[in-house]
Amino acid sequence: MTRPEAVAGVGDADLDGTTAFVTGATHGVGRETALALGRLGARVLVHGRDRTAGRALANELRELDAEPVFVRADFADPDAPGELADAVAERVDELDVLVNNAGAHFDGPSLVDGVERTFRVNHLAPFELTRELLPDLSSGGRVVTVASAIHERATAADLEIDAVTDVDDYDGFRAYARSKLANVLFSRELAARHPDKLVNCLHPGFVPGSELWREASLPVSVLMRGLSVLPAFVLERIVDTPRTAAATSVYLAAADDYDVTGEYFSNCSPKMPSEAARDDALAAELWARTESLVADPPTVPAED
Repeated sequence: MTRPEAVAGVGDADLDGTTAFVTGATHGVGRETALALGRLGARVLVHGRDRTAGRALANELRELDAEPVFVRADFADPDAPGELADAVAERVDELDVLVNNAGAHFDGPSLVDGVERTFRVNHLAPFELTRELLPDLSSGGRVVTVASAIHERATAADLEIDAVTDVDDYDGFRAYARSKLANVLFSRELAARHPDKLVNCLHPGFVPGSELWREASLPVSVLMRGLSVLPAFVLERIVDTPRTAAATSVYLAAADDYDVTGEYFSNCSPKMPSEAARDDALAAELWARTESLVADPPTVPAED
């Protein structure tokens, strides 16, 4: 099977002396991204919720001389991003690449500390983690955030405070689309605030084998699992495998032939995101709103 770095055209990149951190790295696209960066010579720190899978990945990276470190955290925990940032900062002198890959799709409604769970895991967590790690990111360092083409299904109204703190009218697909629009806007605003960094986001593709679908509805889970067991040479003709889907993340982390920032990529090339995702005022507004949600979580009414 073709490796992500080959698909991305960066198989000859030399990342010796580079330190990378990949979230959501124990399965799927994140795992393939971490392994690719390790093969290219980077020291790779990895994050995940599953300690057993994390240790297994660290062993694979160790065989590549990637000096791996696995750090466990659950992004549904409001304290996790800050604790994770501290753990990474303790282990590195300087970070060169941060890949915000962790994400989830939840079929059922849930509030965590007053914020809808999908929005917390997919947007608030990487926002806070990235902000906390910025002092440790090298000049010219890269922040790569895995978004999705599904962001096109969300609008500015979906990002209003009431929309992300109320689950009375919850729809799993809409919640996921909202969080991915937030990813694109976050990347755009971060690039504007830190022009000395390379900050970009991406659409990885449609990946049935991803852990993203672990808590989707039963029909969706069954469909995804059915597709994921097809042979890779068959699957890659109709959808993406974790290996092919990791290519754009690897490209943005390792390529030396681009210098654009604040862009949205697909298939290793810049692509125009939705109109809402190009709204600079909305990006700045979302940043301020997110800072407020992180610093002062909404009050959750007590149950009768």
